[in-house]
Amino acid sequence: MQTVLITGANRSIGLETARQLSEKGLFIYLGSRNLTKGEEVVKELNEKGFQNIKAIEIDVTNPESVLKAKEQIEKEQGKLDILINNAGILGVQPQTAEATAVSDIREVFETNFFGVITVTQAFLELLKKSDSPRISNITSGLGSLTLHSDPEWKYYHVKNAAYGPSKSALNAYTIVLAYELRALPFKVNVIDPGYTATDFNHHSGPGSIESAASFIIKHTLTDEDGPTGQYFSNDIEDETGISPW
Repeated sequence: MQTVLITGANRSIGLETARQLSEKGLFIYLGSRNLTKGEEVVKELNEKGFQNIKAIEIDVTNPESVLKAKEQIEKEQGKLDILINNAGILGVQPQTAEATAVSDIREVFETNFFGVITVTQAFLELLKKSDSPRISNITSGLGSLTLHSDPEWKYYHVKNAAYGPSKSALNAYTIVLAYELRALPFKVNVIDPGYTATDFNHHSGPGSIESAASFIIKHTLTDEDGPTGQYFSNDIEDETGISPW
């Protein structure tokens, strides 16, 4: 049975991704910054018949918390097959380039960018013990510099000084990581679940969490010939789902 860690998985897209992966027979560590909240969610899932899910405390901005989670999974499983870096924050709004405080921008980057690096570096040791390791970094269409430069893009006017740039940085880091791991059986990609109706955006998005989670899983559970170092988006309307950087 493959083992998966999903950060920020106690609600919304992360939770639905955990649920769908559990249905496929994988063992899920449901990452939650607050262990009690995570355990409450897992209890509800257990009552619905999902038994291969366990809550794990992990605060991606706290290296000690990340290391503790890594040590727990190592002790219980010995390896990790799939890492889905899903935890993220939007930050204070509005986010203008002229007036947003550096401290507010830094806070967003701590979770969306540096947090991903902290988790990824900590778990690489366990991922390298897997026969088919996968790292999926959950990004956003707002991280695409190409689309942001196109006045015809439907979200062209959705600009911010922290969230989008944090995802652009995440995309760039993923390219480097995929390159460094290219000789190993890793598949490392960034995946944009699309503009989805969640608590994150006050349910303003047109997409469903079911579709978002399904898209993440589609581009995570790939075979040995699958792509690596790619950017997939659920908002791209073609068969490939490949987004411009």
